[in-house]
Amino acid sequence: MSALVIALALAPAAFSARADAAQKPQAPRPQAQTQILIDAYGDSTTLGITCSEGHCGPQPQNAVSYLQEDLHAHYGDRVRVANLGVGGTMATQLRDGTGNRRAGPTAGLPWQERLAASPAQIVLINYGINEAMQNQTPEQFYAAETALVKTARALGKQPVLQTSNPMPDNRLNARLAAMVAMTRRVAAEQQVPLVDQFAYVSRLPDWQTLMSDGAHPKPGLYRLKAEQDYQVVGPLVRRLLDGTL
Repeated sequence: MSALVIALALAPAAFSARADAAQKPQAPRPQAQTQILIDAYGDSTTLGITCSEGHCGPQPQNAVSYLQEDLHAHYGDRVRVANLGVGGTMATQLRDGTGNRRAGPTAGLPWQERLAASPAQIVLINYGINEAMQNQTPEQFYAAETALVKTARALGKQPVLQTSNPMPDNRLNARLAAMVAMTRRVAAEQQVPLVDQFAYVSRLPDWQTLMSDGAHPKPGLYRLKAEQDYQVVGPLVRRLLDGTL
């Protein structure tokens, strides 16, 4: 059989294959985002409290504001981070909507309702210190953080878990380590990004001197924590801007 005859014989089959491929539905590609909104939830170390001469209060130099600066330097005004930290709160309160009701119009709503009303694409979650100080069990903390992560993903948000910075008091820090283990477990089970601040800060030389009291960092440590946050959050922002997340 000549080459010309073979080519003619194969042509209909090739045309049919191309037609089938053209008719096969293609998976939609994620849409690139022009504005990225990030909500940062957590306790007083998210809010940004620092203590000096016996007085403690929120400071503008905190991990969230430093993260905003880093993101702005790389991506400009397309990225905004909202600091929704509330001092003295726990993950169970965020889940149930029982935290400080003065922290915004949706603060008293259960997590699902509050998050559904938020346009944020990325959600940072930072708890553990108050759980350790108020004798909550690691199992309770695990259940709360799991619920927070699952709800966020179900609503189309990208959750990012953060472990707490360590505490100078060895007894409290041992309790906190148990909470940190739960955060790591939730991140692994739910396959969500983790910023392990506890491990990072614990490796710093004389990290206790970077604390303003038994729980709250000085501005310099908040700066270092923000750099760790950026290493995880920055690539997520880039993927959202590119439409690949």
